[in-house]
Amino acid sequence: MPYAYIHYPFENVALFENNFPGHFVAEGLDQTRGWFYTLIVLSTALFGKPSFRNLICNGIVLAEDGKKMSKRLRNYPSPSEVINDYGADALRLYMINSPVVRAEPLCFRKDGVYGVVKGVFLPWYNAYRFLVQNTKRLEIEGFSPFIAIDLSMLENSSNVLDQWINSATQSLVHFVRQEMDGYRLHMVVPYPLKFLDSLTNIYVRFNRKRLEGRTGEEDCRTALSTLYHVLLTSCKAMAPFTPFFTEVLYQNLRKVCNGAQESIHYCSFPEEGKRGERIEQSVSRMMTIIDLAHNIRERHNKPLKTPLREMVVVHPDKDFLDDISGKLREGICAAL
Repeated sequence: MPYAYIHYPFENVALFENNFPGHFVAEGLDQTRGWFYTLIVLSTALFGKPSFRNLICNGIVLAEDGKKMSKRLRNYPSPSEVINDYGADALRLYMINSPVVRAEPLCFRKDGVYGVVKGVFLPWYNAYRFLVQNTKRLEIEGFSPFIAIDLSMLENSSNVLDQWINSATQSLVHFVRQEMDGYRLHMVVPYPLKFLDSLTNIYVRFNRKRLEGRTGEEDCRTALSTLYHVLLTSCKAMAPFTPFFTEVLYQNLRKVCNGAQESIHYCSFPEEGKRGERIEQSVSRMMTIIDLAHNIRERHNKPLKTPLREMVVVHPDKDFLDDISGKLREGICAAL
């Protein structure tokens, strides 16, 4: 903490006392016996308490073989090369979602950054591209241009997957805010990654007919508007972690939103809305059944093109059986 920097205690007494202890400090693990230790000793001796409330400590980034990175050995890829090949956001997300943010060592692998591009950014972009393609399709087919339906109206959608993805989006906002408020950076990223996977592999996949307009214009606009708001909100929630990618998506998304900020980084973090834990649990159960059925097919060498005469689900929980035999039955049958 900058005791002498602001000439405390001879000047700026109120400024110092209103901001001490600091909200957080960040440094590498190698400073445990240096900078961190000095901060603790000085503040304890002077004020009888630590100088910071939260600590973010990163581990050491090592070469892929576990050795220290060395210019002489050239045992690591050039950072410029990694960024040019895969982008700064992919590198950033790879680092945040690694042991290094838990003060543990990371053996850096360039292939790991590529894995982020393949597993996160491509599916995310494909969902965005699918939205853009189908909004343009409306105009090509002679319908009025796409204008997103207000989110408050979409919350009353009768479609179970609309209800689920709206609730899941609010759960994402709640989780990211909760973990960031607690400075648990290492906990934040896995949840959004799981959310993006669900968005592409559940919502877009099972709603393809609606999004493509095969169930009527009104239903199509409802589905497209839902996907639009989900992408917009998820971009705002992920902007601190992927600032460049989310900005690119936002610049196009904001064109159909009146009064939108010029940049996603001018936007406030999304406010938490209404969540439906039951509907999220129901869809989770649906995906459990689908995954188990796929595993059984693989074990018996039964390809997806081979229809099933019947499928029997045994479970002790009646609510579980009610979920998968009710509104979600159609989704299970379509997937299997």
